[in-house]
Amino acid sequence: MSGRASGSQRVVRWLWTAGSPAARLARVGLLPLAGLFRAAVAVRTAAYDRGFLPAHDLGLPTVAIGNLSVGGSGKTPLAAWFAHQYSIMGWKPGILLRGHGGDEQLVHERLVPEAVVEANPDRVAGARRAEARGAEVLVLDDAYQRLDVRRDLNVAVVAAETSHAVPWLLPAGPWREGWEALERADLVIVTRKRASPEVADEFADRIAQRVPGRQVAQCLLGIVRLDGMLSGARHEPELVRGRKVLASAGVADPEAFAAQVRAAGARVRLVTWDDHHAYDGDDVEWLADRAARADFVVVTEKDAVKLRHRWPAEVAEPLVAVLDVMWEAGEDAVHAAIAAAVER
Repeated sequence: MSGRASGSQRVVRWLWTAGSPAARLARVGLLPLAGLFRAAVAVRTAAYDRGFLPAHDLGLPTVAIGNLSVGGSGKTPLAAWFAHQYSIMGWKPGILLRGHGGDEQLVHERLVPEAVVEANPDRVAGARRAEARGAEVLVLDDAYQRLDVRRDLNVAVVAAETSHAVPWLLPAGPWREGWEALERADLVIVTRKRASPEVADEFADRIAQRVPGRQVAQCLLGIVRLDGMLSGARHEPELVRGRKVLASAGVADPEAFAAQVRAAGARVRLVTWDDHHAYDGDDVEWLADRAARADFVVVTEKDAVKLRHRWPAEVAEPLVAVLDVMWEAGEDAVHAAIAAAVER
């Protein structure tokens, strides 16, 4: 079901994935715009390749993580995972992001409290600020298309859920760049949330054939625990098994979140909001009212950072789904790439 937000995300997913005549006709009408977008991307890429536009060195070992499609690939939990790995290795990580929506900075601060997190559209200025705060290695979230920044490791994240999406660039399809852009990657990571292992395997094989010589790893982004949004109490995912759960998600792919909650055995009713939705008082009241009709409310990390200080004390606290990266293929290659980036 939809929440109080608009249904724009559902319309977009219908446009990019549906095989109905109406969806196909709509996509055909957008193909000229997609062609213009592709041309603009090609011109921009060539300008950087030939040195007409400068690429800046950030002064520290730099890892760029981003996706080819619009939203929902899992780049943020992966960026947090990379930063945490550097912390384990003894490096002080800095996480740079453009700060869209304001929620991703707070999510990173909660996921990697030992990291320096800087939200600034100007990655050079953000890097200087992070270094001044003690950062020794930089992880750039959503930076695959940031050709103005040099990097020691370039990581492309591709969601297995997009394997059946139409192949067109924006706005006719979900792609920011074509698959030829994967040739810039040092490492490609295929993520899955609701896709089956078989779909992820087949997608990874297709990518490996398109860009031979690139390392291709695979991981599952799954719920490892449920934290009380206010109390911080930790629960195993089995807590919701067989229970009626209201899953509330203001993310790019809310159906994937619902699938993750269902994988814990819950009976899920999904409430969707636009990505980066800013909850006002009416939204919180609306959600709290419906929470009384379920055994549990489960929200994403992104939504929790905006709801935590507004949730009414008299209503049972939501549970926050905490995701983790579970490697299914190529984990050794990922760790080798992480080490090589700082060794250079």
